[in-house]
Amino acid sequence: MHFQARPGNVREPMRAAPGSADSESTLTHIDYAGFSPAPDTSGSSGHANRRKALSSKTLTSLDQFRKDARRLKKAIASGDHAALARAHKYVSADKPLKHADCLHVIAREAGQDSWPQLKFAVESAAMTRSERAERLKTALFAGQHWITAKLLGDDPALSDENLGLQIALYDLVSVREAIEADPQKALIPIGVRTPLLHLAFSKEIHRSPSKHADMLALAELLLSHGADVNDGFPADANTDHKLSALYGALCHADNYELGEFLLRHGADPNDNESLYHATELAHTRALKLLLQFGAKPDGTNALPRALDFNDLDKVRMLLEAGANPNLLEDNHPSGQPMNTIPALHQAARRGCSGEVVSLLVSSGAELDSQWQGHSAYALARIHCHEEAARSLSDLGCNTNLTPDEQALAACATGEVPSKSLDLETLTEEDRRLLVRLASEPGRLPQIKALIAAGLDPNDTDEMGLSPLHAAGWHGLPEKTAYFLSLKPDLSRKNGFGGDALDTVLHGAEFAPEKPGADHVHCARLLLENGSRIYPDHIKGCGDEEMAAFLETWISAHPESLDHRT
Repeated sequence: MHFQARPGNVREPMRAAPGSADSESTLTHIDYAGFSPAPDTSGSSGHANRRKALSSKTLTSLDQFRKDARRLKKAIASGDHAALARAHKYVSADKPLKHADCLHVIAREAGQDSWPQLKFAVESAAMTRSERAERLKTALFAGQHWITAKLLGDDPALSDENLGLQIALYDLVSVREAIEADPQKALIPIGVRTPLLHLAFSKEIHRSPSKHADMLALAELLLSHGADVNDGFPADANTDHKLSALYGALCHADNYELGEFLLRHGADPNDNESLYHATELAHTRALKLLLQFGAKPDGTNALPRALDFNDLDKVRMLLEAGANPNLLEDNHPSGQPMNTIPALHQAARRGCSGEVVSLLVSSGAELDSQWQGHSAYALARIHCHEEAARSLSDLGCNTNLTPDEQALAACATGEVPSKSLDLETLTEEDRRLLVRLASEPGRLPQIKALIAAGLDPNDTDEMGLSPLHAAGWHGLPEKTAYFLSLKPDLSRKNGFGGDALDTVLHGAEFAPEKPGADHVHCARLLLENGSRIYPDHIKGCGDEEMAAFLETWISAHPESLDHRT
């Protein structure tokens, strides 16, 4: 449980000219000659020539491309038939053309598949080779496959910049040659990660699944030359806790085959990361594998995490493996707070099914135990989860509610209690209720009632997330718009260093998908209310739709771009 899957966090380190003289209203063609040459087959010198061509004066700047898109839009608005014909070659004629569509047309005319790809092509042409290699490293780590493809398409030899890239790209021949020449290279870190960690944290398997045999051969090669199967690298600069190779392969990269290989060669399944994050995957294979190799659920918070997803199969697997549903965990070794909670209370809070509730009780969950001043039944009522509350009642729990619980339960139905909430008597969990609800679709009436009753919409949870951040992380526009109407501080940082917009951008790539999620809409709402775009927001954005939106916004609202880092 660590920063990589959390909102608003810093990602893996990676991280023009006047328009033509043509009349804007009659612009019908732009000469992009030299921008997107045909694939080169002439060897390394040919690739060097291609790079030179991309960097030459014939390469139109991004500013010029943006101006071209604006001119195209203006020509279309004036009814220019040639401009419309250009646009409809790449964009459906069944909908009104937006600025984003014009950017897309310009990108396609420049030989790229999308505006983000055109933008990246221009940016990468201006990078030094070492900068492109660093960006390739980030793309392999984050699974930004279109960036990987673009960088290697322009310069197939870029992977030769360092051994870490060759390993992450499963280049077995090159890595074997390097290690045979100098066996110590199997152990020497490249950056913050050793060779085995570059392999484990690479997501290249999803772009190049045919290379799985070479990937496993690389793992065998590294281990045979002394690599530590339990190697790891620091989660951040402020902790000694490390992210293991097993976690990197099995969970971060969702690379089952490599994870299984590491376990069969002695990787410790109890690494304080893997079991917890295995519950987040869209399948049960990784969780089953870890349990088969002796992973112990207690001490990991894995059971409450599985309950976050109301996943009956994973809950049953963890209980059968010995998970104690009444156990409260200490904080995580990374130093990050664990949202420790008994399993039955978590099921009530998350609105799990009656089947899950019954399974927990039959597995020993204490029906009337208290947590943060509440029974599981009271939490189900406070969170308006009727099925869970009914199941608990049918199982024989105490259904009495305190006055505070009655008031909070009334808010759950959208009713504002006649008397304001006494914040002094509420528990810490009660005061964080807005953050909890902000991540759940369809809770706006309850949120409004709670705020009307006295809860502070600026209170944060144990990770420093405000309700606005929680709604944005999950891409929930209706809640984002409501919290924005309360005029929060958009520059406020959460515990991971991200402001409201950064949290939305990070969520676009990493947040579990929610019904109705629309991160682009949330980003637009924030920008309309004054959020600032920083260069790293765009450079680090691996979601193509979001990257295209940010570029469209900057083109129309250049004042939103803040060049400070």
